[in-house]
Amino acid sequence: MDSLISVKEAQERILQYFQVPPAETVPLEHSLALVLAEDITAPFDLPSFNNSSMDGFALHSEDVQSASPEQPVILKIVQDIPAGTFPVTPIHRGEAARIMTGAPVPPGADCVVPVEHTDAYPFSQTALPGEVRIFAPAHPGQYVRRKGQDLQAGEPIIRSGTQITPQDIGLLASVGKTEVRVFPRPRVVLFSSGNEIVPPGQPLEPGKIYDSNLPMLTALLKAHGALAIPLGVLRDDPEEILQSLEQGIEHHPAFILTSAGVSVGTYDFVRRVVEENGTLNFWRVNMRPGKPLAFGLFKNIPFIGLPGNPVSSFVGFTVFVVPILKKLSGLPPTPPPPQTAILEEAIESDGRESYLRGNVTLTPTGYRAKLEGHQGSGNLTSLSKANALLILPSGVKSLPAGTEVNFWFIR
Repeated sequence: MDSLISVKEAQERILQYFQVPPAETVPLEHSLALVLAEDITAPFDLPSFNNSSMDGFALHSEDVQSASPEQPVILKIVQDIPAGTFPVTPIHRGEAARIMTGAPVPPGADCVVPVEHTDAYPFSQTALPGEVRIFAPAHPGQYVRRKGQDLQAGEPIIRSGTQITPQDIGLLASVGKTEVRVFPRPRVVLFSSGNEIVPPGQPLEPGKIYDSNLPMLTALLKAHGALAIPLGVLRDDPEEILQSLEQGIEHHPAFILTSAGVSVGTYDFVRRVVEENGTLNFWRVNMRPGKPLAFGLFKNIPFIGLPGNPVSSFVGFTVFVVPILKKLSGLPPTPPPPQTAILEEAIESDGRESYLRGNVTLTPTGYRAKLEGHQGSGNLTSLSKANALLILPSGVKSLPAGTEVNFWFIR
């Protein structure tokens, strides 16, 4: 029997088959969670003009230095500046302009006095009054958003390699961007496998089980930015498996993902079909759960076979598939850095690199962790209730209560 290989070695063997794809241009509204493939700089100052951050009156600050509720300063109102207009008439000493939030500050004015500090509060009439009483002093620059305050022309906005967030989209839209260069979303074809598998919603006959892996893996792919193409269940029939896999490669996927059917059982025909039409490595990885892992090429398309037990499939996806998706998306293909927590109870494993379901809570003294439910690889309830995977390194069979444990949040 083949010896166990380390998780790190298995990751490295797999990743060498994947390269970052060429960038493509997409509409800005379709770029969420994709990775930018270009540096973007500001094409102009932002804001592009001095504008008011309040509804009020634009004026000379020197005119109102002595203003108070008891002795208001009276100024002549000479113009009205709604947002979307651009004033050219200057404001002279003793004058003011009624101005709305976001409207350009007129030449000559150096501040804005909020309407709340005047006798015009609240703005209740469309007609422009002839004068305004100011009840509070102001200083130069008050409530004025200066030109270039946010960005200056030529300044970097977002660097290549950034995963685009909703706020990035807002920023890019604010400088007029309608499309961006990004690394494309990885396309992944996936199947479940086995005659015992029944899609949810169908009658459950004796000896059958509902398919949890295909919905779970589809959701995992989507959650990590991939375009998931679920094509159903591979039945235990070599000809049907071949036809299904050939149908899968018509979608031009980055790789094919399956669960179950690649081990050494009598009816594990997926393994045989892949070997006959490409290459397949079947590895026993030094990890728990998820020791069996298949990787190869089906007609030159990378193929990954995860274990059939749903928790093993989840852990295998987290450990091996997520780095692939990151690399294909233009991100460093490294696992997330683990955090540490103090164990509230002793935990045990079998010496393999272990990913145990747990719950981590934040306390005043830091994170604390404990196991969640039964750790059997077929038990999805504990996986659903857990918020973290507690990680025991290879060679460690137990950790006592009160010691540190590494973990990844999964919820």
